[in-house]
Amino acid sequence: MITTHFGSRFAAAILIIFLAFPKLAFAHPHIFVDASFEAVADASGDLSELRDTWRFDEVFSSSVLLDFDKNENSTLDPPELAAVAKTIRTSLAQYNYYTSVTINGKAVSLNKPDVIHATYDNGSLVLTFTQRPAEKTLLKGLIIFGVYDPTLYTALDFANDTDLKTSGEGFSRCTRKVVRPGSKEILAENQAMLTTLFFNDPTGTDYSQLVATRLEVRCQNG
Repeated sequence: MITTHFGSRFAAAILIIFLAFPKLAFAHPHIFVDASFEAVADASGDLSELRDTWRFDEVFSSSVLLDFDKNENSTLDPPELAAVAKTIRTSLAQYNYYTSVTINGKAVSLNKPDVIHATYDNGSLVLTFTQRPAEKTLLKGLIIFGVYDPTLYTALDFANDTDLKTSGEGFSRCTRKVVRPGSKEILAENQAMLTTLFFNDPTGTDYSQLVATRLEVRCQNG
């Protein structure tokens, strides 16, 4: 059970979204993150791990400081940072750590990060962590990597295309591109879906996925 204010914020975000689901189109983020992402492949062409770094905005970071600075020295010491990281690892498990991977339209199951590392740098909370596929995952066909909050409560921003990377020998036979959907593109491709009925249907297509920046990789057969 999550007892900290920080954990409660993530849980409360979901409750708010469901209570106001008919107005999902007007949802807006309350937490802002400068993010970077790296997908790593091994020599056999399998996806080996995903690496994330998130730098939170100073307003949210300040609220974390208020919640976790137990000795009131205006910073987060190593034991306090460990408590932050543990809380986040628990809180975000149900949202798959905002990470989505599909291969030819099929979702790839990911393990929880073994550990989340937290630092407090110039007034900002910074998290780094690694996820690995739950089973052997060959990179073949179209692979789509997305890092986004399905509740729209947190905005993860990749400022430059280079903030979404691939590395490792397994990606040598792949091409990649970063896709940043614009409003016209979203409307053109999903016009039939983006209706009043859609926004009132909790089982409908994930709107947050439509608007999220994503990394698309196409790999040839081995």
